[in-house]
Amino acid sequence: MLGPMPEPLQLHRATLDNGMRVVVNPDATSPGVAVNMWYRVGSADEEVGHFGFAHLFEHLMFSGTTSGIASSEHLATIEAVGGSANASTSFDRTNYFETVPAGGLELALWLEAERLAHLAVTEDNLTTQREVVKEEKRQRYDNTPYGDLLDLLLDGRFGDEHPYGHPTIGSVTDLDAARLDDVTAFHSAWYRPDNAVLVICGCVEASEGLALADTYLGAVPAASGDIPQRIQRRVRHDNPRVIVTRHVPRTAVTRSWATPPITDPDNLAVAMAVDVLGSGMSSRLIRILERERHLVDGVGMNDLGLARGASTTLVSAHLKPGVSEEELTGAVDEIITELAAHGPSRAELERARAQVERGWLESFAIVDERADVLNMYESLLGDANLVNTYLSRVQAVTADDIAEAAKRWLSPNQASTVVHKEA
Repeated sequence: MLGPMPEPLQLHRATLDNGMRVVVNPDATSPGVAVNMWYRVGSADEEVGHFGFAHLFEHLMFSGTTSGIASSEHLATIEAVGGSANASTSFDRTNYFETVPAGGLELALWLEAERLAHLAVTEDNLTTQREVVKEEKRQRYDNTPYGDLLDLLLDGRFGDEHPYGHPTIGSVTDLDAARLDDVTAFHSAWYRPDNAVLVICGCVEASEGLALADTYLGAVPAASGDIPQRIQRRVRHDNPRVIVTRHVPRTAVTRSWATPPITDPDNLAVAMAVDVLGSGMSSRLIRILERERHLVDGVGMNDLGLARGASTTLVSAHLKPGVSEEELTGAVDEIITELAAHGPSRAELERARAQVERGWLESFAIVDERADVLNMYESLLGDANLVNTYLSRVQAVTADDIAEAAKRWLSPNQASTVVHKEA
């Protein structure tokens, strides 16, 4: 059984005059404060020919401002007061975050306001950051054994015309072709106060946090015109099987399904099914495929947590020598079909609930992680207060709900497959 429900988080929400939404979560037990900014733009918002622009801006936002902040000075300034800062890009958002001592809050907010209002997008900065991104692509994707898996998976699951059909890292061809006018147009379209959510979490009073947000971020002028429409298209349903031959250590098989987005009520039951099937050493996939049948050297299952129309759930495994793709996929389908037919046992359901509770509470123990979760709920689900009902919604998911989710979303005839065979 889940333990007693934790006390609801104190959340104070406001919308500034320029359209920026702000959430403040005061926490007097924290020694520091997290500043977390999400812009609702990711690789899914890129147009054909501009793949990689969202991730490029993750780097450009540290390149200084026209108001006098030098390139890389943002990070150095935060570190000088004992804080840390970073950023990341996904399909649906780009986020920037700092964790600072209480006395550094105004500094962090000022820096965020300066780069939103006065970012220096110059030819020199574009050239430098373009090369940084290309080197990152070489290291993380081009020169690793299974580096093209995500590209193949997304194309097979969504198709090249879908917003999720290409990876966040982008295209070298598009980055090389990018001109300053293209890049500044992307920034003007998406980096605007009414397309951003600011979360402040930690040792700050709610009234002070909201007032400081208004002083610094509220001073950024409102944007003119409308925010571009976020692209949405249907996923492909031909469920292709793609086989590539590479110099890889072991043959690897990835099976994927189109699943409901995080905005869909069915998403939680699918997530619980994924926990029963693939989370932890006692989960069905690990227990049966790895320990009982000795088919794989490793297997994992997860959902990408996408927000726009559809997400995708995948099972990835490295096969032991002599094991065929068909033997592995047959076993995976058998395990999932069994769950769809009979649901989880009482012990499996309680274990899944307990694992979800542990992970959830861990994510709220540290203010920077908590701020990021709150921003996800506010930015993509529309209301940070939904975090306070999450565990009760988990507890309400039944064995029948999980069986129905597996049946509806994870059936064998809805799966696409990518196979990396040893050269």
